[in-house]
Amino acid sequence: MTPKVYGIYGSPPFGAVLMCANVLKIKINIEIVNILSKAHLKEDFVQKNPQHTVPLLDDDGFLLADSHAINGYLVGTYGSKNDPLYPKDDIKRRALIDHRMYLDCGIIAARGFVITRPLGLDGIQPVQPSFDDLKEGFATLDRQIRQENSKYIVGNELSIADFSITSSVTCWGVFVKNWENEFPNIKAYIDRMKQEAWFEVHTEGINAFQRFVNAKLQVAL
Repeated sequence: MTPKVYGIYGSPPFGAVLMCANVLKIKINIEIVNILSKAHLKEDFVQKNPQHTVPLLDDDGFLLADSHAINGYLVGTYGSKNDPLYPKDDIKRRALIDHRMYLDCGIIAARGFVITRPLGLDGIQPVQPSFDDLKEGFATLDRQIRQENSKYIVGNELSIADFSITSSVTCWGVFVKNWENEFPNIKAYIDRMKQEAWFEVHTEGINAFQRFVNAKLQVAL
């Protein structure tokens, strides 16, 4: 049975799953859940995912939420043995990948959602401290990339953490004024990721996110 992913273009975590599936060459069925119209709060979806978030994976009845968890599952299920994307046996590399994903979900994505969730669902405009917090998160990421000093976010092999970081930066970066000049390590990293074949599947999401911001944001950055 073909795995199904519930989500919406413009959701950074949904974009991360699309990129991972592309690299693994997994055919997936996409079911759009329009979170802007609060479709994720409908009872039938909440029964599938009590967190009422997207993306949500349905793999032959196995339901899993959160893009980081989904991508780890996809590699473990459909990837090669000890796949460097998220290796089973290389504990140190796996721990570093986990760290970068926690950096994403605990700092970058968490601070991004502080801005976009109330903006998208209730039209509540963000305040300057929220922009400042996200910018500080970008500063943390910039230092991490500088310290790593490698092609990817963990060494010189692609990992599932790259999908999360790439998706978050290319979407929520719209709220970090002048980030491409202020954070040169992130800029160089994203430029490298844009050269990867898998990045193409995320472009529709980037465009959708920008349309969302153009339609909803009323305050100056």
